[in-house]
Amino acid sequence: MRPRKKKIPPPDERVLRSKKAVLAATYALLSEGGLGGVSVDEVAKRSGVAKTTIYRHWPSRSALVLDACAKMASRLDPPETGSLRGDLEFLAAYVAGRLPTALWASVLPSIIDAAERDPQLAAVQARIHSEMRNVFRLVIERAQQRGEISRSVDSAEIIAAILGPLFYRRWFSREPLNEQFVKGVVARAIAASRPS
Repeated sequence: MRPRKKKIPPPDERVLRSKKAVLAATYALLSEGGLGGVSVDEVAKRSGVAKTTIYRHWPSRSALVLDACAKMASRLDPPETGSLRGDLEFLAAYVAGRLPTALWASVLPSIIDAAERDPQLAAVQARIHSEMRNVFRLVIERAQQRGEISRSVDSAEIIAAILGPLFYRRWFSREPLNEQFVKGVVARAIAASRPS
């Protein structure tokens, strides 16, 4: 005789509402003041959810931030323009367009700073970076399969050659991230990946 499968009870609506309110408050605090503006006390006050309830679901501020950050970056499907240059220009333009306005772009510097001291936040930062890199890596690997560039080319070097200048302009020089700049960055990254 087969053992009976236990029925999984439906999720408690009050718990779901509380979690949603806590994550929304955390997300809002991150967007207003970066990582430094997020404390469990402030999240409790903003969400109306007791600190004890927050700690029941998230054992630390880092765990709460990790969960809130998971909802920040929207996933982007790899474009299919038919060429590596077209795909990379599309992706670089997308990142350049989001850097001045997206929540993750305004919060990322404070996460990078805190990641130096907090392993959990280092994991958040690594995940955000990995998700951004993956779509670039996929289009580069596809171009390698088509024979457009050598299979020996390290995709990480191309990605760094594209994202590095974009990040530099966003957070350091604060120069415009315009179409001409983006196309130039992509052209130089591709040229550097080809044997001389």
